[in-house]
Amino acid sequence: MKGLMVQGTASSVGKSLVCTAICRLLANEGKRVAPFKSQNMSSLSIHLADDMEVSVSQALQARAAKIPYLAEMNPILLKPAGNMETDIIILGKKMNRLNGMRYREQFFEEGQKLIQRSLEKLSSSYEYLILEGAGSPVEMNLRDRELVNMRVADIADVPVLLVANIEYGGVFASIAGTLALLPEEQRARVKGIVINKFQGDISLFQDGVDFIETYTGVEVLGVIPFMQNDLEEEDGERKGSEEASDEQINEWANHVKKYVKWDKVLAVLENDEVKS
Repeated sequence: MKGLMVQGTASSVGKSLVCTAICRLLANEGKRVAPFKSQNMSSLSIHLADDMEVSVSQALQARAAKIPYLAEMNPILLKPAGNMETDIIILGKKMNRLNGMRYREQFFEEGQKLIQRSLEKLSSSYEYLILEGAGSPVEMNLRDRELVNMRVADIADVPVLLVANIEYGGVFASIAGTLALLPEEQRARVKGIVINKFQGDISLFQDGVDFIETYTGVEVLGVIPFMQNDLEEEDGERKGSEEASDEQINEWANHVKKYVKWDKVLAVLENDEVKS
């Protein structure tokens, strides 16, 4: 399948909205594109007309892609239910309530098969898939049974863009540390770095870009300035009942395109070699 996966150095770096922007930019170019996130853990969800319960981020991304939402876009939704238990929502329907340990022990094999089937269904209908990871791909205590980052990139066999948030500092260590902790074959999937939520004069960060590229050997494909928006985010607070408008989605997507090397993002998407 053609596509790419957006992973992050941590939670709240902007993975969801980077995926949203890519979906809209491709849709505006006439491409048939669909979003995908294998497993969401969020208390924020919405109910569609057929009573499917879905994550806000993939619903937003489907609108950005100008397509109807399909349950396969987020096959697993985990909603915290208190007392260390979680509601397990499979393909939009609530199935069970488990604690974290029982979920890890009982659902891992079934979850992989569900993810594979969902990817196959989407890839049969769309030209491109834009996959979203969760948290960090190097949570070392979870890597053996994770269902949302590099294991999914391996299943889909797609390249990865790594997003980092510069807003709170520590961006160099977060990028270098993430890449250092990845096994070599998975680190090779990372074809570009995107730095998000920059505030200030971007020209003053060129030395930072040069350092990252020299130290990691991975090209920085964009430094995106902070932009206030009202788009729905999985990890954010609910901003009201109204959905973001097409105009707001376009504004965000065009902002991202202005500050990334879009031709090189397209090259990653096509699984071509990214060259400096």
